[in-house]
Amino acid sequence: QVQLVESGGGLVQTGASLTLSCAASGRSVSVATMGWFRQAPGKEREFVGGIARSGGIILNSGSSKGRFHIIRDTAENTVYLQLNNLEPEDTAVYYCAAAESGDSRRVSSLPNEYKYWGQGTQVTVSS
Repeated sequence: QVQLVESGGGLVQTGASLTLSCAASGRSVSVATMGWFRQAPGKEREFVGGIARSGGIILNSGSSKGRFHIIRDTAENTVYLQLNNLEPEDTAVYYCAAAESGDSRRVSSLPNEYKYWGQGTQVTVSS
């Protein structure tokens, strides 16, 4: 059974940085696509970015605006989402997700293409 545990969220001021962690157990983070999503109150879940099995990274340019980065650490079996220059609009619960399998180079932006999900970590950015 694959389990994902996010951590690293918190309350920060505008312009601050955070690094979110997604620690996986039950399977290596390198065998399938790992994705990051976020959901703000009253809004749909939004794709933030993901890393394919091949190592290729796709980021949602609309939300990232060049501020976010994804790193995969196979030794720690953890995927990180670095959030820089945070804005109040980034306030949301951030979720890590893992696909079951599939194209080694593909990163889907659709939540229903991910089988495993973490519990989420809250990021709140104050103005």
